[in-house]
Amino acid sequence: MRRVAVLISGSGSNMVSLVAAMQADKAADPVLVLSNRPDAGGLAKAAAFGVPTAVVDHTAFADRAAFEGAVHAELVAAKADLVCLAGFMRILGEDFTRLWEGRMLNIHPSLLPKYKGLNTHARAIAAGDEQAGCSVHEVTAELDDGPVLGQARLAIRPDDTPDTLAARILPLEHRLYPAVLRRVVAGDRSPVVIQG
Repeated sequence: MRRVAVLISGSGSNMVSLVAAMQADKAADPVLVLSNRPDAGGLAKAAAFGVPTAVVDHTAFADRAAFEGAVHAELVAAKADLVCLAGFMRILGEDFTRLWEGRMLNIHPSLLPKYKGLNTHARAIAAGDEQAGCSVHEVTAELDDGPVLGQARLAIRPDDTPDTLAARILPLEHRLYPAVLRRVVAGDRSPVVIQG
């Protein structure tokens, strides 16, 4: 069974959906939830699932390379086969992403390749887009740029704000990420498509 580590920075809602799915369908084994923030709410949620947790506080390191080395050491110690970034709010450098190339996924709140980076919902509304959504992609050294393995989309309503759009997309994220992970651990990288 593939061993999966999940990296978080906050409340961990996508981590919860991933761990719950893994524990329910036994497609993979959640072996570690790691946060760069000691106060991340998701750590207690992971512990409640019985998943080991770790903190590698980025503020305790002199540079990104040292921080990423410590994260890598935790992943190796957990014998992780795959890494899922789930609201992990640190940009990972080329050396780290190369170590985990083809074995690290991320969920991003836009229909990639549109709107890499932040403020994705506001940018979609401002552009007059008819649809918005989320994507799961392989992580590469370039921000939000790896191969897309799944997307979920829904129509933008005339009265949507960035906050209401984010709230409507979040349940789609919780469906999409476990579906993509399930397919990846089975050796299938064909894209998952969900219409909300």
